[in-house]
Amino acid sequence: MAKLAKTVFVADPDRSGVTVRLDAGQEVPEHLEAAVTNEDAWEDGKLPTPAKKAAEEQSKPAPSPAGDDEGDKPAAKRAANRPARGRKSADEGDS
Repeated sequence: MAKLAKTVFVADPDRSGVTVRLDAGQEVPEHLEAAVTNEDAWEDGKLPTPAKKAAEEQSKPAPSPAGDDEGDKPAAKRAANRPARGRKSADEGDS
């Protein structure tokens, strides 16, 4: 088991809504290692294997919703392709 260099608070994955305090110098139980994803919290500065996997999952971007035909464009760019409401009549003028 790996030891902590700093005190951390983590959510217990086995008990919903329970926060656990893990003190510096304490050996972390294997089921809680994945909850500590900060490298600075570990004594040797390296994440244990379960924590590495959890950190990699957190860093993956969320998939875009189905049917999003605009791709990865930001919302402002998607909106820029369409005229503002009432813009067409304003461009034509009332002459």
